[in-house]
Amino acid sequence: MLYYRRKILLALLELFDGQLTAKSLQKYLFLFTRKQTKRAFDFIPYKYGCFSFQANQDINTMKKYGYLEITEQLGGRFIKLKQSESYLRMLKEEDQKLLLGVKRMFGSLSQQELITYTYKRYPYYAINSSIARDLLSADEIKNVLKQKESKNTPMLFTIGYEGISLEEYLNRLIKNDVHVLCDVRKNAYSQKYGFSKSQLSIACKGVGIEYIHIPELGIESDKRRELNHQHDYDFLFEDYENYTLPKNQDSLLKVRNIINNDKRVALTCFEKDPGQCHRTRVADALMKLPDKNYGFMSL
Repeated sequence: MLYYRRKILLALLELFDGQLTAKSLQKYLFLFTRKQTKRAFDFIPYKYGCFSFQANQDINTMKKYGYLEITEQLGGRFIKLKQSESYLRMLKEEDQKLLLGVKRMFGSLSQQELITYTYKRYPYYAINSSIARDLLSADEIKNVLKQKESKNTPMLFTIGYEGISLEEYLNRLIKNDVHVLCDVRKNAYSQKYGFSKSQLSIACKGVGIEYIHIPELGIESDKRRELNHQHDYDFLFEDYENYTLPKNQDSLLKVRNIINNDKRVALTCFEKDPGQCHRTRVADALMKLPDKNYGFMSL
């Protein structure tokens, strides 16, 4: 299925004579989404600046279905259209104008100039760059470093990924200077892109966050059936507090030790509503431990 956001990627390639490097495509797409009212893609600060996991996944999917060709050349990784259609015409008129504006304003820049521009204009997205010091002045580097001020206060966070993209999820962790993400799902698998164990672990590593899976603090899937009302969740979590947590005190203390060592730690599971997720009960138990020196916040 050719989702609308994938048509945007194809139209962008079409405007640039059917071919772009992977890095340039990401930068042009980023600049396009800065102008959108409702952004088609979210981005994170990654190794070469702004990066969208979703766009990268869409590119690989469209390669699989024959829309694109991906080649490794001396100049980098190139994305090339394989089908000659007018994808630009498939877009809303406003998005057509915005893409044409990006081409007009930035189309003459080299890849290096394009990356440098995004670093200067949007310094937050350069905080994890491996090449920023090669492209920016000392003052510009200082501006980048200001975007990620370290927070020294020990803190326990909770976060759910329901209803948000992988990029938005990671940005919340980055902006709160989370050092370790503790996944408290019993089975760290998700049909939602980016949130299965291996994908999430790789994504976290790319932005300097350690990922740890602690399945012992999860809830068996058969106990999560028939959760239709809040009282169903309350009953489940009371059972969890009375039976599962006491049996897994070692795992709870493991999290406590991680907080003691790494200072800023987030517990994660699926549900958006903290009142419908057992991570809140894990957090409550950690906040009741004696001699704690950390605060609490739900992201």
